[in-house]
Amino acid sequence: MENIKFYKYHGTANDFIMIDDRDKSIAKLLTPDMISKWCNRRFGVGADGLILIQEDKKTDFYMKYYNSDGNESSMCGNGGRCISQFAYDQEWIAGRSMQFMAVDGLHRAIIDEEKVYLSMISVPSVSRDGEAYVMNTGSPHYVRFDNLQKIDIDQEGKTIRYNSTYNAEGINVNIAEIKKDLVSMQTYERGVEAET
Repeated sequence: MENIKFYKYHGTANDFIMIDDRDKSIAKLLTPDMISKWCNRRFGVGADGLILIQEDKKTDFYMKYYNSDGNESSMCGNGGRCISQFAYDQEWIAGRSMQFMAVDGLHRAIIDEEKVYLSMISVPSVSRDGEAYVMNTGSPHYVRFDNLQKIDIDQEGKTIRYNSTYNAEGINVNIAEIKKDLVSMQTYERGVEAET
């Protein structure tokens, strides 16, 4: 295989391998095993996922996202922010405002100094699972409010993600805590199978 130029970006410590695949030649070469090896933190580049930026005829670009297990996955919000910054840094878009397609539909992003603002899809419904809220933001999420000091997110996340209700599709597990005007959250991400 030829050399593939890549970049490394992160959004709130959720890190990604970014590859320019505007001609869609790289996607044809990738295998789940290859992606998994590249994302391996001990023997590869190390990342929570791999993102290809591809040409899209109707928007500024298309975002193709793979989890670190090598499988193509649904939309990742931090990944969307990173690919927007990547497109801006590479001067592939004019200005600081852009729109792009991902597997779940259209997204808009604005680059403002050091921040990237990203629109996600509208959440069509929220259901309950005991004390938790379950929704799809482009990826399925389980959200529960609890004391973060008492939670081992890897253990709790794995238990919920692999229970009989969610095992087949998998689910991102978010435990959040509200203190005055601050919301803190820990996430166990499916496909990464660890805290991100």
